[in-house]
Amino acid sequence: MVRVDQAWGLFQASVAAHDNHVGYYGATEATGHPEDKWGWAVQLALGIKNIPTGAGDVINISGVYTEGASRYNFQELAATSYSMFGSSNAAYQSIGFAGVSDAVFGPGGQLELTKTYGFRGAFTHNWSPYWNTALYGAWAAVNYSGTAKSMICGSAAFATLTGSCNPDFNIGQVGVITRWTPVKNLTFSADFTYSHLDQKYSGVITTGALTGVAKPAATYELKDQDTYSMLLRAQRNW
Repeated sequence: MVRVDQAWGLFQASVAAHDNHVGYYGATEATGHPEDKWGWAVQLALGIKNIPTGAGDVINISGVYTEGASRYNFQELAATSYSMFGSSNAAYQSIGFAGVSDAVFGPGGQLELTKTYGFRGAFTHNWSPYWNTALYGAWAAVNYSGTAKSMICGSAAFATLTGSCNPDFNIGQVGVITRWTPVKNLTFSADFTYSHLDQKYSGVITTGALTGVAKPAATYELKDQDTYSMLLRAQRNW
């Protein structure tokens, strides 16, 4: 990592390497496994402070590209699998689903590294020493190679899909959070977020009962999905 801190803010460039070391083709070690393959990630970040909107206000933006190291884009607090449901005029309900991986492999094959890229940014404004509001957003894309797509779409999970099978997807979020700090180390916050899953599957798929989310065995339309969430939080630091 290379970082420059100045009165106006900071600039940072970083790179990382990730060794993809996976399990066996079958249930035991006798089935063998693919060779390790190194993934990597590169990120650029910029922070600007002392902006005209107010004392302590700051703008932060960053962009990242990964190949075989997806967690440097979809970080620890981000989901790596998505299963969202909504209404449909063509089936029982609609479903949008997607998954993030570092690599994909099949029996006897080698690792196919997954590519991702994205950006995120936020603007924080201080209304007073006790109140601030941040407007933030993020967008990320996941792209699988042609070989990886063939393996995913050829799996039993998609045997009942009628339509187009493409595991690539994009996901975007925008939100606003307001924080109140009445005394030092005690903060109350309200955080509203809108998310849009732009999945590339299309058509319909018939599934068995999805007991984890109480969905019955039915035919579902493959469709993009939107979600809204509100998080109220009280945090005390010692």
